[in-house]
Amino acid sequence: MSPADEKITRDQIEGKFREMTGGVTDEVEGAKSQALAIGLAVVVASVAVIYLIGRRRGRRRGTVIEVRRI
Repeated sequence: MSPADEKITRDQIEGKFREMTGGVTDEVEGAKSQALAIGLAVVVASVAVIYLIGRRRGRRRGTVIEVRRI
């Protein structure tokens, strides 16, 4: 039999597919963890900036009361 006459089995297709996607799966897992770390850093930085802006605005609008005794 020549290679052209052989029937391709399901196991051969699955094996080749796993071989092709094996490296990609590892890269995707690495990219997910890196994206999660970057996203977390962006959220923490955003919360810090919003807190500082709100704190500054509160100081500028705050009322100052002087109490004097006569």
